[in-house]
Amino acid sequence: MIATKEKPMAPLMRWFLSLMAAVLMASISYFWLDQPIARLAHSWLPHHATFERVSHTPDPFVPLTVLTLVVLALWTISGRILSKIQNAAVVCSLSVLMAEATKNQLKFVFGRTWPEAWFPDGPSFIRDGAYGFHAFHGGLGYGSFPSGHMAVACAIISVLWSYYPKLRAVYLLAALSAAGGLIGGNYHFLSDVIVGAFIGILIGAMITQLWQARRASN
Repeated sequence: MIATKEKPMAPLMRWFLSLMAAVLMASISYFWLDQPIARLAHSWLPHHATFERVSHTPDPFVPLTVLTLVVLALWTISGRILSKIQNAAVVCSLSVLMAEATKNQLKFVFGRTWPEAWFPDGPSFIRDGAYGFHAFHGGLGYGSFPSGHMAVACAIISVLWSYYPKLRAVYLLAALSAAGGLIGGNYHFLSDVIVGAFIGILIGAMITQLWQARRASN
């Protein structure tokens, strides 16, 4: 049986349908699920002050990815060939940086308030009953949507999903654990996490394809 080459529009159609599915799920969550889940998560929080300190902990991913890229760049400059795991590290690092930049811009565009009062410069749903989007508002108090941590986690997972497919069950468990922690700790609404996951998956897959295409052309 002769294998047929996939039509160029097929991947684009899949991504479009995935986008529509993410928008639909996020919309359902926004109107019917986010608020009751946030109230439930708040009632479970045993030590609010502990969670608040964690929410202000600096994100280690960006400096770590920059360091990784510098080290591997020096490795290639010295004339050495990158191994498979090193290539995966490069793609993961580029995906993290892209996910960070993308989520920062989207947080500014949407300006959504947080479930809990993690930051003093804006209202929250639990403390003030504030719920909604404030486009182009800016400020840490209006940065709940989308979830940056979920975007970064899924960007890495998306890359590893392609490079090491035998561990996909582990990646899925890691993604669900990250989502559960963000929602259960009331760091984010469910819809924040849904969109953050979609952004991370999209960016990780795109960077992986670009990197592999670059290597194939050499």
